[in-house]
Amino acid sequence: MTSLPAAFSKWFKQKGWQLRDYQQTMLTEKDQHDCTLLIAPTGAGKTLSGFLPSLIELAETYGMSELAETVDDGAPIEVSETRQLSGSRETDEHVETKATDRQAKKGKEKGGFNGLHTLYISPLKALTQDIHRNLLQPIEEMGLPITAETRTGDTPSHKRQRQRKKPPNILLTTPESLMLMLSYADADKLFGKLKRVIIDETHSLMANKRGDFLSLALARLSVFSPHCKRIGLSATVAFPETLGAWLAGSDSVANIIKVKAGEKPKVEMLHSKSRMPFGGFMARYAIDDIYQAIENAQTTLVFVNTRAQSELLFQMLWEANKAALPIALYHGSLSKEQRRKTEAMMASGMLRAIVCTSALELGIDWGDVDKVIQVGAPKGVSRLLQRIGRANHRLDEPSEALLVPANRFEALECQAAITAIEKGELDGESPQPGALDIIPQFILNCLCSKADSPDTLYQEILTATPYQGLDRDDFDKLWQFTQDGGSALNAYERYQRLARNDDGTFSPANRRVIQRHRQNIGTIVEAGRLKVKRIRRGNQGKIIGEVEEYFAQQLTPGDTFYFGGEVLRFEAIRDMQLHAKPAKAKEPKIPSYAGGQMPLSTYLAEGVRAILATQTLWKTLPAQVQEWLKLQQAFSQLPSPEKVLVEQFPFRQAHYTLYYTFDGRKANQTLGMLLTRRMEKMGIKPLSFSVTDYGLSVASVNPISQVQLQQLFQPDILGDELEDWMLQAPMLKRSFRQVAVVSGLTEQRYHASQKTMKQVTFSTDLIYDTLREHDRDHILLKVARADAERELLDLRRLANLLIRYVDSATLVNLEKPSPMAIPIVLDVRSEQVKGAGAQAIIEQANLYAEAETMLDEVRALLSGASVD
Repeated sequence: MTSLPAAFSKWFKQKGWQLRDYQQTMLTEKDQHDCTLLIAPTGAGKTLSGFLPSLIELAETYGMSELAETVDDGAPIEVSETRQLSGSRETDEHVETKATDRQAKKGKEKGGFNGLHTLYISPLKALTQDIHRNLLQPIEEMGLPITAETRTGDTPSHKRQRQRKKPPNILLTTPESLMLMLSYADADKLFGKLKRVIIDETHSLMANKRGDFLSLALARLSVFSPHCKRIGLSATVAFPETLGAWLAGSDSVANIIKVKAGEKPKVEMLHSKSRMPFGGFMARYAIDDIYQAIENAQTTLVFVNTRAQSELLFQMLWEANKAALPIALYHGSLSKEQRRKTEAMMASGMLRAIVCTSALELGIDWGDVDKVIQVGAPKGVSRLLQRIGRANHRLDEPSEALLVPANRFEALECQAAITAIEKGELDGESPQPGALDIIPQFILNCLCSKADSPDTLYQEILTATPYQGLDRDDFDKLWQFTQDGGSALNAYERYQRLARNDDGTFSPANRRVIQRHRQNIGTIVEAGRLKVKRIRRGNQGKIIGEVEEYFAQQLTPGDTFYFGGEVLRFEAIRDMQLHAKPAKAKEPKIPSYAGGQMPLSTYLAEGVRAILATQTLWKTLPAQVQEWLKLQQAFSQLPSPEKVLVEQFPFRQAHYTLYYTFDGRKANQTLGMLLTRRMEKMGIKPLSFSVTDYGLSVASVNPISQVQLQQLFQPDILGDELEDWMLQAPMLKRSFRQVAVVSGLTEQRYHASQKTMKQVTFSTDLIYDTLREHDRDHILLKVARADAERELLDLRRLANLLIRYVDSATLVNLEKPSPMAIPIVLDVRSEQVKGAGAQAIIEQANLYAEAETMLDEVRALLSGASVD
């Protein structure tokens, strides 16, 4: 039996809801476990489940516990839709502030819990705002004297200061804002009464630097509030035990509650009558089909993988929008005001569709969305399910999704994802040791709050799961770097950051060190950005978003570009702002953004190989893709899971060698660099190479033999060739640049100034060269090397590839490029578009025409053979 206070019981009945079994379990066992991981499908009310123990505990402090009613365990749900904790998308901050003030007044009148009780952490500011609005609804409707506020980078400074002095009962924030709050001298008072931490979308924070960063913040919270409970919420988790261990830390074990999924989503792939291209990422061939799907649905989210693609797809849809449907654009580089406006319009039912990126992938829910369209390959099963979960929110009805592959290889990837969803299988990244460049930032963050010793902080860091294996010698080197920069840099006053106290503890050397640190907290190293100011008269206008600096540098006055769903004409750059006016299209460019590419998951890569190897699975593919595979089978061979297929043929006055690896762009990029170095030593004379997620193409003067292929495709290529290349390649400098910013060696912001990426690059390149010459064992060089191997080269995946296929490479010599080789040798890719939008489309069309011609040649060669 689970007891609910009367106000809660009444509220549930008014909504037509009853407690679910797992919600009852969470209430009954709320004090029995230090850590709980709740894995529940979207629409099951997991967000309310996370907050419910806190709301009831806070209500009990106001004397509401004696008004409890009893609810039977296992009671059936009376309604199919339990969109719990959802409500109006009112975005006026004044309305939210008034609501909080009303609750604060009630709390003051009645007495009760004084201070911060529950901390909610989300990976996105938009999700924090969304949950805040939804949380205010039950608080207000039940008349609870509980205060709830947000604290993100968008929160005004006066509100931040007030929150430190008079914290709300519930604070919703992000990892970066949490770490900033932990850096203040009063952090122990602010978090000293904390009872519970809720981490939403936990899966998205585990296997990356931002997750390492948050794990350290959680370790610090445990110092200030040792008995604080942790709750993790996720919908798509491939490895529950691993995620539970990450969430719990080294001193605890997670209690995992897994809720049975509702109806499996109904996921289909588009079978268009239009000709599907061999390569490209825009899916222009399917625009009419996408528009028709939007027209047939009530409300649609159209997901793409990059911001550049969202701008282009939005323009294409407007060209096809004959019925003038209200369609909006949403991505992370648009201004906060524009994003909030779109959210409000969507919530009020004013939009039929939003073209969006991963900015809407997590958590923000609209119950009226009845269809999700994924344009382009999903790259991962879990990511796709996360996006599909934004639709429907009724557990007894399947969500509907349409996958639109941009090319024929992507059709295989889409089908592999559909098969995985039908089997109920997920994918996910495996955890890796915590990133070391975060340690100096964390050390300084802790010392900004209070003086401490290396021994104490080392033990504290070990309680964070990613850092359980942190070597003490590495820690000592990182501490020394934090203190004075290390032997090569300790002569510079800039790097004298820590001062030793009489009692053996350390503190920041001066106030300026603290200011520099607080302005640069986080793991996201931003490319230089300029605010986009939409000008109407004179220099008057409003900020509508941001573009990256290197894109702006390509523009000359009069150039036009797509942004925010319209065409703008570039006027000038003034005070770190790009001034532009609305204009008519004139070869508009498309802003490109760094870091937009998503890797093909290992799981999906295996699924693609399985489809290629099993002809009975082809029947679900579009007809033109089936024909493409049959032509490949007749003309050459199909890749198999047991061997890597290598094709060789003359093309454009060179010999081309195709390696069908299916191991992602980064691994293929690294393999190409290493293969060409070994080919040079062997006298094959490589000329160039290009990569996709699916394969690698190398052009050379001389052909290779089967014997040479076996010598090339060996794991030992990760030895001498890798070392020689990395020492000469610029990517170590690029990796060092990221490490330098995160570790505090240099900073992007100080006071009101923002360094350009050119300035950051110049500074870090100079320091890199200095360390290479005078302190080759400097810890940051080691960290940069490890980062490059993990983030830029994907060495672990490449090593597995080489080991898997050692002495198992099949060389097929051909007269012409095979059907599967066509998209790779033509290099029809570009996750980012850097040139003129219209010109890019023309160039893509020319490549498609060339690809069709090449396939016709294959058909001609096979004219006497059957391909059935």
